[in-house]
Amino acid sequence: MRNMRMSLAPRRAVAAVAAVLLAGTVAACGNSDTGGEAADDGKIVLGFSQVGAESGWRTANTNSIKEAAAEAGIELKFDDAQQKQENQIKAIRNYIQQQVDVIGFSPVVESGWDTVLKEAKDAGIPVILTDRAVDSADTSLYKTFLGSDFVKEGRLSGEWLVENTKDATGDVNIVELQGTTGSAPANDRKKGFADAIAASPNLKVIASQSGDFTRAGGKQVMEQFLKAHPKIDVLFAHNDDMGLGALEAITAAGKEPGKDITIITIDAVKDGMQALADGKFNFIAECSPLLGPQLMDLAKKVHAGEEVPPRIETEETTFTQEQAKEALPNRKY
Repeated sequence: MRNMRMSLAPRRAVAAVAAVLLAGTVAACGNSDTGGEAADDGKIVLGFSQVGAESGWRTANTNSIKEAAAEAGIELKFDDAQQKQENQIKAIRNYIQQQVDVIGFSPVVESGWDTVLKEAKDAGIPVILTDRAVDSADTSLYKTFLGSDFVKEGRLSGEWLVENTKDATGDVNIVELQGTTGSAPANDRKKGFADAIAASPNLKVIASQSGDFTRAGGKQVMEQFLKAHPKIDVLFAHNDDMGLGALEAITAAGKEPGKDITIITIDAVKDGMQALADGKFNFIAECSPLLGPQLMDLAKKVHAGEEVPPRIETEETTFTQEQAKEALPNRKY
C-alpha cells in the first residue's frame, strides 16, 4: 500500500500541472488581443478598420463608433489603418481569421477590394461599408453602405458659388484642395462641384491638387497655389481641415480669408464652423461623422440575417455664417 501511495503522488502532481497548462492554453485562445478566434460570450463581435486620424471629422467618427459599440453591447475590435490600404486589407484578413461576426470599414480608396471582400464572403462574414464606398462591380461582396452623398456635397458647394457670383463681370479664379487621391469623397466632391459650375464659363478652376484631407496638407498646397497664381478669388476645400490649413497660408500671404478669397469647405466640424461664424469661411456643406449608432443597428441586423437597404444616407444640411453662429453652441463635433 505504501508503494501504491508513493506511485500515486507523482501522477497527481503531473495531472495538476497538466490542468494548469490546459487552463493557460484555453485562456490564451480566448484572448481577443492575441489574434485568435473571437470570444464566444454571446456578444456580437464587430471588427472595424478605420481610415486613420487625419482630421477632426475622422476623430469624431471614431469616437462615435466606439461609444455606440459600448452602448449597444457589441464587442469592438478596432484598427487604425493610418491612411494605407495595405493596412486595411491586413486588418480585414485578421478579422476573418478571428472569425468575427461582422466586419465594418471605411475604405481608404475606392479600388482594389474585391479579393479581400470575397475572402470575407467565403468565410460567411457580412461586411458593412461606412462613410466611403468601393467601386466593385460585385455588390454582393458587402451588405450595405452607410454614409453621405459626396456628389451632393460638392454640388451644393458649387451651387452656392454660382448663386453668389452671378453678378461677377469677369473670370472667377478657383483653386481646389482635393482629398486623398482615389478616395470616394475626393472623387465625388470634385465631380459634384464641377457639374454645378459647368454652366458658368466665368467660373474657372485654375489649379486642383490633393492636400490628403489634412490641415498640414491644406497649408502646404495653398502656399504653392498662392505662389503660382497671383489672382485667386475662391478656394474650394474638400474638407474643413484642409481649409483651416489654407487659412494660415492665406493670412501669411497678407490676404484676408473670407474677403480677399472666398472659402467653401465640406464637413462642418466645430473648428470649421467657428471659422465660418468668424467670417473666415463663407460656406460649409455638412458631412456628419456620427455614424456609430446606425452602424451598430446595422451590425445587429445583418448578423441576424435580416435584409437591409443597399445604401443608407445620412441626413445633412449646409451652413452660412449666421447659421453657423446659431448652430455652434449645441454642436456635438
